[in-house]
Amino acid sequence: MIQRRSLRVIGSLLVITAFLSGGIAVWLWSHSNASWRAHQERAYVAGINLYYAVQNGTVPAEEVQIRPLSAEDQARAAHGAFRQISHAPLAARVTIVLISADSANSQTGAPLTMAILSPDLTYKLAEMPNRADQTAAEKTGEVFRLVASYCSDPVVLTQMGSAPWFEIDAASVLSCAAAPADNRMWAVLLAVLAMGVTLTVVLNLSAEFSQFAEQLRSRRRIGGPASYDLPGPQELQDIVSAVNSFLEDERQQLSSRAAVLSGVSHDLGTPATRLRLRSALIPDAELRQKLEADIDSMTGIIESVLTYTRVEMNVEKPRKLSLGSLIDSIVADYQDTGRDVTFRTGSDIVVQSARSVFSARQGQSVFAADRDVTVIGRPVSLERAVTNLIENALKYGRRAIVALEADAHTARIIIEDEGSESSAADMAALMAPFQRGTNTATIDGYGLGLTIVAAIAKLHGGSLSFEDTSDGLAACLVIDRA
Repeated sequence: MIQRRSLRVIGSLLVITAFLSGGIAVWLWSHSNASWRAHQERAYVAGINLYYAVQNGTVPAEEVQIRPLSAEDQARAAHGAFRQISHAPLAARVTIVLISADSANSQTGAPLTMAILSPDLTYKLAEMPNRADQTAAEKTGEVFRLVASYCSDPVVLTQMGSAPWFEIDAASVLSCAAAPADNRMWAVLLAVLAMGVTLTVVLNLSAEFSQFAEQLRSRRRIGGPASYDLPGPQELQDIVSAVNSFLEDERQQLSSRAAVLSGVSHDLGTPATRLRLRSALIPDAELRQKLEADIDSMTGIIESVLTYTRVEMNVEKPRKLSLGSLIDSIVADYQDTGRDVTFRTGSDIVVQSARSVFSARQGQSVFAADRDVTVIGRPVSLERAVTNLIENALKYGRRAIVALEADAHTARIIIEDEGSESSAADMAALMAPFQRGTNTATIDGYGLGLTIVAAIAKLHGGSLSFEDTSDGLAACLVIDRA
């Protein structure tokens, strides 16, 4: 449902959702903090009232009730056996608090002793704030504030000096039921959920654009559909529609160009045949040879342009093939006709492995040079590219040496010649259509061989480059293996 909407709508919804979620999360967090502060403040006030009630024998606040212990429990409390009193929790943990009298009453005032019996925990008294001018009543209030911060339903016993022990009923401020709901976890969960939803939508949208870009980028290399129909927002649909229109126009232009060239080639066939027949009647052998050479040149140019157009049209479907076997068959064909072409086997590849926790020694992995190099490509186009490079090496040098190198991502076909007078810079300039070198006056060609090879390399996600060697020149055809 969201995929067909505009990015403006999706962005607006995400901003509104993030704003509302953030506002609700902040409100839950702040409201929970305020509720807990109010709860702890009530416990603090109840502790102060308790101290004065125990000290003066007055009636405490309504949050606190004071009950004297029975004679048996008094005896147990006097001997410190707090876990054995009647209302003690099972396996209770005892926290003893001794609160000294105020400095002004230190001579006559008695200390307050508190025994807090909890079924779950021992309270960390070191967490309470301690000021130099803090009164005994305030210390009692801080104890109640600390106890109210936990959900433990404690039993509180107090004794002022050597007076009898009392049981304090302060469930309205110290029990778990009195504690407010802690919504801070819900606030965190809401914020995380809103962030997760936002990131998911944004990453999905980004992935849809990236997916289309990758499909479009690799379309020529692996063969793409005639048109695309991808899910996504309205803006992506507009881009896809524009790309489909552009591809359709491009196909029509290339088809028209190929149809025109094919028609020209066909139409020139009949007059070229007549010219060959008529030239055969010319008694002058030199003139007849020149005329036949011109006819061959004319038809060769047309066929070269038609071949280049077919490569641009990408009519051949890619498939999985063995690049080593393809090159081996090409080289074998040249060797059968007595041409000086060899297939040089590369050296083994040694890969250093990482050290492991079981061994400090660094291992090695060896990949044999004669391993099968498979690629996704167009065999006819690749055969034409390798053949063109071998022909160039034989035309401008004395022999051609073919080598194949590969890694996990690319394959490199290297064709070296021997004795070529051209440099790598000169050959790079000849990849443009109908460009020929200065030393080609006596060599047949139409200036499209390297152009076709470069187009085939680009069709396979690679490139064509040249390097100067000690014996001549090396052409390097790189293609993507994926």
